[in-house]
Amino acid sequence: MRTLIKAVLFPALAVVAALAVLYCVRRRRRRRRGGGLLPSHGGRADRLQAGGSSGYVPGGEEALVRFPGGESLTVSAILEAPGEVVAKSAHSTLYRAGLSAGEAVALLRFVRPACAAGAEDAVAAARVLGAVRHENLVPIRALYVGPRGEKLLVHPFYAAGSLRRFLQEGINDSQRWEIICKLSIGIAKGLDHLHTASQKPIIHGNLKTNNIMLDADFQPRISDFGLYLLLNPAAAQEMLETSAVQGYKAPELIKMRDATGRATSTAWG
Repeated sequence: MRTLIKAVLFPALAVVAALAVLYCVRRRRRRRRGGGLLPSHGGRADRLQAGGSSGYVPGGEEALVRFPGGESLTVSAILEAPGEVVAKSAHSTLYRAGLSAGEAVALLRFVRPACAAGAEDAVAAARVLGAVRHENLVPIRALYVGPRGEKLLVHPFYAAGSLRRFLQEGINDSQRWEIICKLSIGIAKGLDHLHTASQKPIIHGNLKTNNIMLDADFQPRISDFGLYLLLNPAAAQEMLETSAVQGYKAPELIKMRDATGRATSTAWG
């Protein structure tokens, strides 16, 4: 009997020990990778956590610029957030990421060749976009710029999804006149704010049902406005041409640099 117990117990303990070691190794690797979104950069995160809404030191290796709603975000929280891919494009990948506090956020990670701007230029563009606030616009909570040129925009995550998903799923609510009115008026208000609220109009340049998000009350929120400010000219032009293929480009608009508020409205309407 004692021999039988040893024959069963020892292999079982060995398997448990092996699994424990494997778990620890994988967990350590995951922490080192920063949750799979970006590599972690060690102690510099603590240095950047301070600094109010800026956190940016010109000439530094990293930048974390925070806007209203993102005051509690830290570099480590962003880099270590486990994420799943929601959408991909030629210039970026969108993740749904879970912060340690249990909150879900949307992380837009730019592809480096498409967004080759230096830290100072990226921060300047993000501050222009981050200052724009309206109930029908998706607010920017933070911009992270890494030492190797990585760039992440942090937005709220809307579980209801996009207008495209809402229309494609054939939900009964999409046929209700009051919902259609709310969506149409909300989108128009968001565009009007982009075009008139600042001294220099902010042009969307890529408005389509994919980047209009819905909150729980069917309130539309326009996302991805002004992304061309962060992209190089070739990537911005490619974004425009993709919109043309999908039927969201004004006929008179040939180059992204010539985009206007009227062209955006024409493309949408």
